Amino acid sequence: MIQPPNAKALLIEDSRSLRQYLADAIHNAADVTVASAGSLAEARQLIDAGPGEFFVGILDLNLPDAPDGEIVDLVAQAEIPIIILTGHLDEGLRERILAKPNVIDYVLKTNVSEISYVANLIKRIHRNHQIKVLIVDDSSSFRVYLRQLLSTHRYQTIEARNGEEALQLLHEHHDIRLMLTDFHMPKMDGQTLIQQARRHFDRNQLGIIGLSDQSTPITSVKLLKAGANDFIPKPFLIEEFYCRITQNIETLEFIHFMRDSAVRDFLTQLYNRRYLFDVGTKAYEQAKQQDLGFATVMIDIDHFKQVNDNHGHFVGDRVLQRVAGALQQSMHPDDLLARYGGEEFCLLIHGERACRRLADELERIRCAIAALEVANGADQLRITASLGATRNRTHSLAAMIDIADAALYLAKTQGRNQAQIS
Repeated sequence: MIQPPNAKALLIEDSRSLRQYLADAIHNAADVTVASAGSLAEARQLIDAGPGEFFVGILDLNLPDAPDGEIVDLVAQAEIPIIILTGHLDEGLRERILAKPNVIDYVLKTNVSEISYVANLIKRIHRNHQIKVLIVDDSSSFRVYLRQLLSTHRYQTIEARNGEEALQLLHEHHDIRLMLTDFHMPKMDGQTLIQQARRHFDRNQLGIIGLSDQSTPITSVKLLKAGANDFIPKPFLIEEFYCRITQNIETLEFIHFMRDSAVRDFLTQLYNRRYLFDVGTKAYEQAKQQDLGFATVMIDIDHFKQVNDNHGHFVGDRVLQRVAGALQQSMHPDDLLARYGGEEFCLLIHGERACRRLADELERIRCAIAALEVANGADQLRITASLGATRNRTHSLAAMIDIADAALYLAKTQGRNQAQIS
């Protein structure tokens, strides 16, 4: 069962010091709320008080009032994915642990470094609800098995019975990040599917893992040469399956992060000035050629220097982040928003809203910023911003920005917390 993205982590550990250490590590790494307890009875109270709140449970296998792993059954009944903490492990215990429903992983408490592993695993689990995985296999029972494994880690799953269905789904769902495909399938086998998919999605856009038995050793080579990122032989160990899935997802995320870092502002995560001119210039030229509505808006936080001088740069950074968030929520999906520099932002508005409704758009943005309250210790800072805009499609985007900037200056000189259109 996929939990809401803002759900809590449930931590049950009878050692108070380890419990606190784990809770702090989880909160710092994954930025999630941790509800903790030291016994089976306390765990039952937390689950009963907040049904559906927990997206993961971190459980000590041996508690004073549950020495034989009864805590696992309690949490599994609540359909909460489980990470088990244990002081020892042998083959028999491993098999019993993995036979339990909803078990994600197990961790030995004897190694301090495993604390960071648990924290990072929870961070991974918390993000997985945003990731879509396509399962391709002609065996309905095997698709169900893979779906259960992936759902335990909170991945979204889509299923296809053969390569033809899979290609159609890839074109319908451009947000699929990983595809798991069998080799032997009717209509279109896994090798052909991968070759066809790679015509439209490269290895950095879509991760592909081939799955097949190893009765023909060259099978893995065929799939990898066709364009698969990885190969998992059947049958596989559950731990290996999860490790391969995680490694492939995190490789894709790292590549995306590196590419994104080149075009985004680190503090606000908005697009940067370079991206604004690269992409904005194309939008400007298209609007001018096709006579489409197009407006340039400059937004500047009022008295921002005083915020830094009086409250410090940490509070100033928080103000910038909150204003960036308000602007993102206020903008239309077709618009382009960037941090222009310092406390200044640039917004490019397309279509009808840039023509007849520009004044209304600016007022809506101004009000969204004016409604912000930014925490500063026990106090709340109120923030305002001035806006300048133009619809004058002059000879370049840079020229439009200069005109909007002049309108912004006029808004500042006439009292701030207002918008001017030139």
